[in-house]
Amino acid sequence: MANLYDIPVQRITGEPATLSEYSGKVLLVVNVASRCGLTKQYEALEALYTRFKDAGLVICGFPANDFGAQEPGTDEEIATFCSSSYNVDFPMFSKIAVTGEATHPLYNELISEQPTAIGETRAAFRERLNGFLEKNGATSNPEPGILWNFEKFLLDRTGKAIARFSPEVTPDDPQVVAAIESAIATS
Repeated sequence: MANLYDIPVQRITGEPATLSEYSGKVLLVVNVASRCGLTKQYEALEALYTRFKDAGLVICGFPANDFGAQEPGTDEEIATFCSSSYNVDFPMFSKIAVTGEATHPLYNELISEQPTAIGETRAAFRERLNGFLEKNGATSNPEPGILWNFEKFLLDRTGKAIARFSPEVTPDDPQVVAAIESAIATS
């Protein structure tokens, strides 16, 4: 099992990084996309970050173009979109793959640590998604794969993935907020 903190990632501005710089913080890692029906979740993610950053929460956005080509832009275009459309101030990273053979090692490890997503409506969301995808001859990823954009992983202060939330579970959902508050309260 790899340590999530040690897996190399890249900032959206191009510099190499790891999540180790956030050691001791609570992280919410989210695969994001600019042209998705769920893109408005950026607003709730930024509000969550503003609300809890002084208490130790860091939201880490990882753009991915794996679902319906809904993140086609360059890192620079994505950064501009996030800043101008949603005033995103939380850390953003370079576009990665979160599904398939090219899945980034960070997401392989996140899925390994939390193979099951929380979301009472996940099955219904998957059914609607499959109805949409079948028009293009595709289907959604089987479990435990990432279902769609805006799936969320919560990491505790030691860098262990402690919860996973389905894409349709919004960042301001009481379950997400309670899990964050609990992780923040644990030293």
